Amino acid sequence: MPPIAQYIFNGVVTGGILALPAVAFSLLWRLLRFPNFAVSTYLTVGAYVALVLNHGVRASIGLAWLGALVVTGAVALGVDRIAFRPMRDRRPFSLAIASIGVAFILENVVRFVWGNDFRSYDVPVTRGLSVAGLRVGRDQLLILGVAVILMALAQTFLLRTRLGIAMRATADNPQLAAVKGVPTERVIALATLGGGALAGGAGVFLGLDASIDPLMGGGLIISVFAAAILGGIGSAPGALAGALIVGVMEEVGTLAVPPTYKTAIGFTIILAVLLVRPTGLAGARS
Repeated sequence: MPPIAQYIFNGVVTGGILALPAVAFSLLWRLLRFPNFAVSTYLTVGAYVALVLNHGVRASIGLAWLGALVVTGAVALGVDRIAFRPMRDRRPFSLAIASIGVAFILENVVRFVWGNDFRSYDVPVTRGLSVAGLRVGRDQLLILGVAVILMALAQTFLLRTRLGIAMRATADNPQLAAVKGVPTERVIALATLGGGALAGGAGVFLGLDASIDPLMGGGLIISVFAAAILGGIGSAPGALAGALIVGVMEEVGTLAVPPTYKTAIGFTIILAVLLVRPTGLAGARS
């Protein structure tokens, strides 16, 4: 049996992948006041966009990843304009149900076009590294490095740029922000575009670390939800911390339960956080 350190490292990699959609999910929830479950399917869209570019036009995985960012961001923006914008004044529950419907539609479009087979990217086979007895894949190091950089950029954007400050103002009080002249719909559009891009990029990472199939994103929604709840809704650093904790707990948990029950670990985390600290790690107690 591999040492527990190997499971922890694998969990950190999983957390790095979860962090991107968790940040998107968390910030969009704070901004739009409803949990957008379609974010999980944006991972699938991004993975298949990169697959088409990688296999169809022979693009390198780096260019395919950039293409996935652009296309998935555009898909997320289109979904917002078609499905969510006309329902802005509806109750959050109605919008959450609509997001589940969107996720179902996107997932089945992918299944109709590409089928249910497992696929993989055409990338050079590289030999893994051995570090202090751990098996470390080069792709895993790349995923971790890019995830950390993107999280740092997202946090800097939210804290240091005018647009980021406008997003936070809209999230705190949309009516007051609109009165003060903040173009709230433009802010929402850009946040949706960025959130979709982050999720799409995470989908490519997930395809590199495991495999590509139409259910890959939907299978992570509980883990993404748990990471966002644990980190605190609306906090990028909190979502990152929550994603790392969830990733490690799910991987280490497979020492005690079969991997098919990973979802139960996510549910347990959600329940525990809601009972002990509903505002999450980065949230302020009321």
